[in-house]
Amino acid sequence: MRKKLKLFIGPCVLESEKLAFTIAETIKNDLSKFEDEIDLTFKGSFDKANRTSIDSYRGPGIDEGLSILNNVKEKYSLPLLTDFHYPDQADKVARIVDVLQVPAFLCRQTDLVLAGANACKKYGRILKIKKGQFLAPEDCSNIVEKAKSILPLEQIFLTERGTSFGYNNLIVDMASFKIMQNNGVDVIFDATHSVQRPGGLGKQTGGKREQIEVLAKAAIAAGANGVFMETHPEPSKALSDSATALPLNKISEIVEKLLKIYRAV
Repeated sequence: MRKKLKLFIGPCVLESEKLAFTIAETIKNDLSKFEDEIDLTFKGSFDKANRTSIDSYRGPGIDEGLSILNNVKEKYSLPLLTDFHYPDQADKVARIVDVLQVPAFLCRQTDLVLAGANACKKYGRILKIKKGQFLAPEDCSNIVEKAKSILPLEQIFLTERGTSFGYNNLIVDMASFKIMQNNGVDVIFDATHSVQRPGGLGKQTGGKREQIEVLAKAAIAAGANGVFMETHPEPSKALSDSATALPLNKISEIVEKLLKIYRAV
């Protein structure tokens, strides 16, 4: 039996409980018609620790953020994903969140990966590690070796989010999905961060929102096991990554297109 398409959808950063509820309710209702074909997880960050500017909004912090996420889980019965940045955050996050995400810039931090793996083992969670923009897909084997010293492979996901060649641009190598899957793990495509232009607006990250759907389709055709997408009811007003957030009312249409390709593949 074919695996369901894994989808991780939500705001870049948790702005408020009201916004989190709005997005969770919308994606759950709009995507319910695909429930036999998708595994839907709500994502939202309690802290964006790598903002371009010191003045940028980072999020509500770990305590308020986990409270919002827990309320989303209880109200909408959705699994959760969030980032963590320090080894001592892992256990606290794993008590509530189903998928612990290691940010791309921190993917080589051994203590962080091992702390996440231990917390995931303790609570039966998934460890999702983003490939750094500075790594070749082959380099992910070393990251998986660290995680699988503690976790079985089915509890480890890798994420492709593009490779940086400078000049505020990222490039996605579609061959990377198969290369990373050779480690025995599922590989997710980060469709929104892959179209970023880091620092492209001076004190803000720019992006090419119009390319999200194109690259997501290509990633599914290339064999990706799922897609990570950030969304907002009014992308231009998003407090983080506004240039690459998808309009909330477009998510269902995009998922339908992705599923057509996924069925064919």
